[in-house]
Amino acid sequence: MRKRYASDISREAFEKLEPILMSARKTTKPRRVDLYEVFCAILYLLKSSCQWDMLPSDFPKKSTVYYYFQLWKDKPGEDELSLLEQALKKNAVGGARVNSERSANMTFVIVDAQSVKNADTAKHKGDDAGKKVSGIKRHIAVDTQGFPHAIAVTTADVTDRKGALQAFSSHRKSLSRVVNVLVDGGYTGQPFADGVRDTVGASVEIAKRSALHTFAVMPKRWAVERSFAWLEKCRRLWKNCERQLNTSLQFVNLAFLVLLMKRTNPET
Repeated sequence: MRKRYASDISREAFEKLEPILMSARKTTKPRRVDLYEVFCAILYLLKSSCQWDMLPSDFPKKSTVYYYFQLWKDKPGEDELSLLEQALKKNAVGGARVNSERSANMTFVIVDAQSVKNADTAKHKGDDAGKKVSGIKRHIAVDTQGFPHAIAVTTADVTDRKGALQAFSSHRKSLSRVVNVLVDGGYTGQPFADGVRDTVGASVEIAKRSALHTFAVMPKRWAVERSFAWLEKCRRLWKNCERQLNTSLQFVNLAFLVLLMKRTNPET
């Protein structure tokens, strides 16, 4: 029996995800590895930011863990969701909203972007001239609880407006009931408003900053900032260490998945 790590979730919580994750392997050969141990190994890597070769020896072999992570993170098609994205949407977000006594479907989302510096191992990068960051950019759309409903990862040179539309396009089905999108001044412009209307049929509302240029919490906008703060609880997300943009995206999905599972099941 291996040592229990702070990054682990309970086996009971994992059983809710297991049917989705098991669907990746279609062969009839009996599985010899415990998927719960594999999943906990990936969570350890996400939380601690260790290298794949430095996973503790009491987890399954690195090659086994990496094999299953590849299965869970890869997208079958350009417009299809990975298994980690499916688990986040089907199990975590809806359950967390219901647990907060809200409808599983939302009509209002808040959008923002976060530029993240690249590590030397990252393959894709771009320069965000405004924030002076060379790396990637995370685009998320959250509800008033801070729960994610659309996520996209691009290089940092992609504008906030273009990245948000990419996130909306990838998650069009789950955003079908959204009627209003709240953004900051970086999303100003009729082309963006038209793009949102054409993609999800929603209107855009610009949150105005104080005319006195003094710090003040913008109503409702703080929820998306808190969501970015949640991601920073995972050391691997402090910088972008991944070679592929999709890998960076799936680690963000995984971070939100575990966080919302723990909100829904405190004993997790």
